[in-house]
Amino acid sequence: MFKDYNMNQVILPLDLEIKLQKNDIAYTIHDLVEQIPDKAFSVFLHETGCPAYHPRMMMKVILCAYTQSVFSGRKIEALLKDSIRMMWLAQGYEPSYRTINRFRVNQEVQDLLRQCFVQFRCQLVKEELIDEEAIFIDGTKIEANANKFTFVWRKAIEKYSANLVGKSNQMYDELLANEIIPEIERESMEELTTQELEKVLEKLEETVEAYDKKIEESEDVSERKQLRSERKTPKQYRKRFKDYATRKKKYENDMAIFEERNSYSKTDRDATFMRMKDDYMKNGQLKAGYNVQIATEGQYALAYDVFPNPTDVRTFIPFLDKIEESVFELPKYIVADAGYGSEQNYDDVLINRECIPLITYNMYRKEKTKKYKQDPFNTKNWEYDEATDSFLCPNDKKVMFQYLSNRIGKDNFTRAFRVYECEDCSDCLLRSQCTKAKEGNNRKIYYNEKWEQQKAYTKQQLSEKETGKIYGKRKIDVEPVFGFLKANLRFTRMSVRGKKKVENELGFAFMAVNLRKYTAKHAHGTTTPEYNLTKKGSDHLSMMIGTFFRYFWLVLSQPLF
Repeated sequence: MFKDYNMNQVILPLDLEIKLQKNDIAYTIHDLVEQIPDKAFSVFLHETGCPAYHPRMMMKVILCAYTQSVFSGRKIEALLKDSIRMMWLAQGYEPSYRTINRFRVNQEVQDLLRQCFVQFRCQLVKEELIDEEAIFIDGTKIEANANKFTFVWRKAIEKYSANLVGKSNQMYDELLANEIIPEIERESMEELTTQELEKVLEKLEETVEAYDKKIEESEDVSERKQLRSERKTPKQYRKRFKDYATRKKKYENDMAIFEERNSYSKTDRDATFMRMKDDYMKNGQLKAGYNVQIATEGQYALAYDVFPNPTDVRTFIPFLDKIEESVFELPKYIVADAGYGSEQNYDDVLINRECIPLITYNMYRKEKTKKYKQDPFNTKNWEYDEATDSFLCPNDKKVMFQYLSNRIGKDNFTRAFRVYECEDCSDCLLRSQCTKAKEGNNRKIYYNEKWEQQKAYTKQQLSEKETGKIYGKRKIDVEPVFGFLKANLRFTRMSVRGKKKVENELGFAFMAVNLRKYTAKHAHGTTTPEYNLTKKGSDHLSMMIGTFFRYFWLVLSQPLF
């Protein structure tokens, strides 16, 4: 005996919500997006044209798709026809993949995502899932949606540009020496600008046209032959200067795209070539990607940002600025690994933010080793005489203070050094072990007093029980978010191009990670969600609707005669 199965039987459409489980992720997505104020959606209103899909519905649909590891617009469109939770969130609407793709890269969606993160954090604070004591910052590199071998390097462009300047200047001097064109006004004698190259090209055009006119007017064969011979030289110069003007524009455009970077991709100009952890070619091949920064607490991503530079140290301050401006107020402790340890970053957190930085530096772990502490040639172990302001080297020679030196980095931050120099290293038997300075030069020490004070402060903070315990949470708080994103969600490569569009996609991806973790905690009873009779998905309402439709289906299934 089989259960009744009849494809020809007409049945009424059921409410899709009945098919969803009690703790389905669709409810979490629905509740989160519904908390966004109506004012945030007003920018999507249009007075003319066909009515658009509601932005709330579009946000729910895309977030739900990302939680299911679906990032393609066409696959999201297919889910709207196959997935029950997607059908319920869309309420029967089926936007096309073009509509989905246009929405998720819309600049106005960035503010909606910001609202999502703000509302989600408020919910975590309300349910006491985070304590707002500290934030944990880290970064990872995610591959851009760019073709392979599309790199453009700054050094190559600078080299080609310098060669172009030399050749164009040389040819311009030849034109003046041969009196082919008259002299033009120049802004600088060092190089010809793009406008000046175009002026030279115009003069050459006029010269060639003058020869053309003379050839047409002349009836003497020998004279015409002579004119064609004379026209050959300016035509060759015209061809070269036309190429120079085109290349000059290209190089200027390339330098504008670079900004402060050393490379970019031709297919995604905002992406920078950098080393990835997943080096599938095993040869250190650089790939176009983005440096993604997140701030977490309780293994939830509370804020994120995207940067084109591969190193983390220069992303720290602008990332904190964005958090304060648009997401939430910074807590008491800011925790990060050694990649963020620098004099400028310590200053910013202590002075400008008035917070406590729990950030190590590159030599933090090495300085704790026995080998480092007992190395006689390590200047940190040399005896210092405060009265004479000098160090004593292993050969018992004084290393005296000489002068102050200031170094300005790429970020225009100035570091002050006290420079010490040994009195005489010429006949020292330990010279080869102590210094790599050339013969005739003495050993020098560059001592940054402020940096040493900051390192001492960091050591003290991390040695204390309370702050040391907070720093110990860093690996188990921020690293799992990246692991969940790449391993569980399988988000390892961007599907859109351009920094603004990438920011939107990462917002959906990180919120999908948060929603899956939050829903899993509720499903396992970590926290108990409150359901009432007026809220969709309540047990009482589901039971009533289900009973009614089961009874109605039994009535319709009976034969009429």
